[in-house]
Amino acid sequence: MTILVSGSLAFDSISTFPGRFAEQILPEQLHILNVSFLIPTLRREFGGCAGNIAYTLAQLGEKPVVTAAVGDDGIDYVARLQSFGVDVSAVLIDRDSRTAQAFIITDRDNNQITAFHPGAMEQSHRIALPTTGSRLTVGIVGPDGREAMLTRAQQLHDAHVPFVFDPGQGLPMFDGDALRRFIALATWIAVNDYEGKMLCDRVGLTLSELSAMPHVRGVVMTLGAQGCEIWQQGERLTLGGHVAKAVVDPTGCGDAFRAGLLFGLHCAWPLERSCALGNQLGALKIAHRGGQSHVLDVATLPLR
Repeated sequence: MTILVSGSLAFDSISTFPGRFAEQILPEQLHILNVSFLIPTLRREFGGCAGNIAYTLAQLGEKPVVTAAVGDDGIDYVARLQSFGVDVSAVLIDRDSRTAQAFIITDRDNNQITAFHPGAMEQSHRIALPTTGSRLTVGIVGPDGREAMLTRAQQLHDAHVPFVFDPGQGLPMFDGDALRRFIALATWIAVNDYEGKMLCDRVGLTLSELSAMPHVRGVVMTLGAQGCEIWQQGERLTLGGHVAKAVVDPTGCGDAFRAGLLFGLHCAWPLERSCALGNQLGALKIAHRGGQSHVLDVATLPLR
């Protein structure tokens, strides 16, 4: 039995701005916004939500199935994931496109500004649900091409595979009707606090009301260093975060959390225990640069 991870594979160009965005952006001038940030450092990392989640799941001893698309420059990335034991049989290589790329600037307060080029990701809807579908215990529909997200949610629902709807940075692509469709198909919903407010505004429901829907087993809202909120049957539980040994780079922390969440759901853990592992993995990830450079000592993790 295994986990399906649907989302993006991307290259991240990551830079650090030594100041604060808030000190450079004048609220009264937003109608003519024109800002420039000097970024002394720049590096390229393997990224994308599907790649980051699959990487951490592989660290936990799992062999997840990834559905994603890459361009002609992504073949080495796919081989890298395969070397970790990730099932890449459902990864589409579109030789007429480039792999998706994210350009990320992080300020001294760990706020981030991201620009994203989807590239081959726009072809992800062409991927059929893997033939391993009957062996899937749980899946996640993460940020991907718009049509791909809609297609994958329907595929998993039709195959009776419970899944997490994680719209992430793809959330602005969908209006209220489309988001309500996702919610009708999903088993769990995962958002950060910003996405949580946007989701609620667009569907006209609170997190409490979403979690009270009969088919929804839980809504999880991550809060960064403060941990997360878990909503079940209209009731809220707050889990505090783990103290990180160092705060180096927040890129991929949410994906590390989701890997912990999926691992727990795959093992039939209660949602609270799954999220507690997610909080711990997010704190471990933030001490490393990029979304796929952390190495887990599984002997120190509460996996059994």
